[in-house]
Amino acid sequence: MRSLLKRSLLASPTPRKTRRSGWRPLPTRPHPRPSSHRTRTVETRPILLSQTEGPVARLTLNRPEAGNSLSMDLVSALRAELDRLAGCTDIKVIVLSGTGGRIFCAGHDLNEFAGDPDQDFLTRDFAGITALMQTIMVQPQIIIAKVEGVATAAGCELVAACDLALASSVARFAVPGVNIGFWCHTPQVQLSRTIGRKAAMMMLATGKLFNADHALRIGLINDVHPPEQLDQAVEDLAATIATKSAAVLALGKRSFHLQAPMPMTEAYRLAQDEALANLEHPDAQEGIAAFLEKRSPNWAAAQAP
Repeated sequence: MRSLLKRSLLASPTPRKTRRSGWRPLPTRPHPRPSSHRTRTVETRPILLSQTEGPVARLTLNRPEAGNSLSMDLVSALRAELDRLAGCTDIKVIVLSGTGGRIFCAGHDLNEFAGDPDQDFLTRDFAGITALMQTIMVQPQIIIAKVEGVATAAGCELVAACDLALASSVARFAVPGVNIGFWCHTPQVQLSRTIGRKAAMMMLATGKLFNADHALRIGLINDVHPPEQLDQAVEDLAATIATKSAAVLALGKRSFHLQAPMPMTEAYRLAQDEALANLEHPDAQEGIAAFLEKRSPNWAAAQAP
């Protein structure tokens, strides 16, 4: 995992500045389905919506009739859009939500598992899911999950993978695979690292739906808001983060995920190296000068040639 983070985070994508307003439907690229699978969902609308307003991008899972479940096509669309946004140096925050409000994300699309098992399809499906979660971790922007409704299985995993998460007071969380004879193997990776082993095992072994207050107590989410206040709370959080240096946010997120799995001594060694490199960055020099001069930092001026 650490080597993957290093390869992905240290890569330098070609900067591509983008400022687009209005929702932008993303095209789908259906994957061929083996005939052994009995059910294929025919999408009648764009499965992912993307909107950019200033330094904030909003991605919306748009499969409400299927609980915004993560079909292979939706996973591919999400990964492709995150890859595109990674090169947008003017985007600092990404807000991830689901259409409909009742369900944030119901996890895997179980229709794709119907019929006789096809190992090639299943292998590609799970590879896509695991790659998506790791993409979120190495994304240079801070990603906020806005959870209005139920988040289950890989949908709960998606919440855990995001950097921050705000939820409505009516939101519910579960990894209920055990209820249908299938342990939530991939969700346990993010959950055990985000909320700890005991709390993760309680969710995994019982398959129960837990309320937003419980999710807050165990650290799965950062805050709970009344449904009518959630939008504004997410906007306020995104706006606060968007005032920071984009370069420093990316450096900090990289440093955070690199040090997290390391032993203490190794983590401090990395943190020291990262701190020294950060001090040489123009935004650090501008920020320190602004603090001493009692003014707001001008990140754009710090980056100007």
